[in-house]
Amino acid sequence: MFIRKTITGLLLSSVFIFLSGCTPSKAPESKGGYYYSGLYFGKNFPETFQRGIRDGCTTAKGDYKKSHIRFNYDKDYEDGWFLGRNRCKHLLVVDEEEEEWS
Repeated sequence: MFIRKTITGLLLSSVFIFLSGCTPSKAPESKGGYYYSGLYFGKNFPETFQRGIRDGCTTAKGDYKKSHIRFNYDKDYEDGWFLGRNRCKHLLVVDEEEEEWS
């Protein structure tokens, strides 16, 4: 009897833990926050942080863009630039026709 209750308890706990891990990875747009290139970055970012995200994401997509003055003197821009570059890496599209060697 004790073993049956223990097994049932373990199974129910496992199911609960498994199901509670299924949360959406993208916040709904109704919740607000900052989106760029279809990616959700979070809430309450200053304008310079958002500009850094845009420039970093543009760079990650293959078109280098960075304000070196802002990057060197504005921590929000620098942090946003790195966040944008890292989050947008998968958006880089390489045209295979241009990559072919003659």
